[in-house]
Amino acid sequence: MRELDRIVTEARAALAAIEDPDVLEQEKARYLGKSGKITERMKALALLSAEEKKQMGVLINRAKGEIEKTLAERREAIRRAALSRRLAEEALDVTLPGRCGERGALHPVTRTLERIESLFASIGFTVADGPEIETDFYNFTALNTPENHPARSMHDTFYLLDEEAGKVVENALLRTHTSPIQARYMRAHVEKYGKSDPMPEIRIIAPGRVYRVDSDATHSPMFHQVEGLWVGESVSFADLKGVISDFLRRFFETEELSVRFRPSFFPFTEPSAEIDVAFAHGAQKGRWLEIAGCGMVHPNVLANAGIDAERYTGFAFGFGPDRLTMLRYGVNDLRFFFEGDLRFLRQFS
Repeated sequence: MRELDRIVTEARAALAAIEDPDVLEQEKARYLGKSGKITERMKALALLSAEEKKQMGVLINRAKGEIEKTLAERREAIRRAALSRRLAEEALDVTLPGRCGERGALHPVTRTLERIESLFASIGFTVADGPEIETDFYNFTALNTPENHPARSMHDTFYLLDEEAGKVVENALLRTHTSPIQARYMRAHVEKYGKSDPMPEIRIIAPGRVYRVDSDATHSPMFHQVEGLWVGESVSFADLKGVISDFLRRFFETEELSVRFRPSFFPFTEPSAEIDVAFAHGAQKGRWLEIAGCGMVHPNVLANAGIDAERYTGFAFGFGPDRLTMLRYGVNDLRFFFEGDLRFLRQFS
């Protein structure tokens, strides 16, 4: 009995002094291993009588249990101590700013589109939308550009290919301007309000992507347009000049902007004009820059939409938001906007 107590006391003291888990397991073998002190005592039971074996077995098992309990407690203590050291070494200063990923930002052309929409919304225009894959009718014919019209050569576009059939899909192309949105909107407007007297005005802008076979420093196969349309009774070229001049001065945030309307030709407007601007300050000071096209809606376009051209008139215009973005931010190559170079785009974030 006393010898077992001594072994337990000795084991407790030995185990309590150990800090290394490997050393702890080695020390365990001194007491509970195949040749351990407790194991040897259990082997010696074979030499005792049945009664002595019973009494001594109880004492040995009790001593073994106490050593195992001490061993388990020491294992847990070593584990906790190791965890505490690791936490201390890897401590985080929660007062430091977090490591955030890069923040996204709107593309500069998207900023321009939102600005244009906001400015025209302030004078009663709504935003209209339409498909980018168009029919020949809405892209050309409905806009007074019938088949074989010379103006079609200015709109060399992309046609859809049926790979299985090995030929171009009939009557399907990528739109070359957002004017088809105007043609579709006028038709839908007439279907809804055509019997009203008078018919409510149409006042819309049509922003979106358009496509032409062209690519250089100032042109891209894909680019953006914002076209506008105002149809109603007594709408005049004077209204057109007022709307455009006011928009441009508000867009560029200067009253010292000269706006010029220069006679031109578009098949869907008559009379037609190119819009030029000249800045009073900056790198473009004093230079006339072509910035848009406009004109009074051609009577044939109104008639194709089912609108009485004798009673109603309208004007239309078309801006290139990419061009406006270049002027607003001083960018001299349109391709920069669509190459995906983050070094360039971060300037606008």
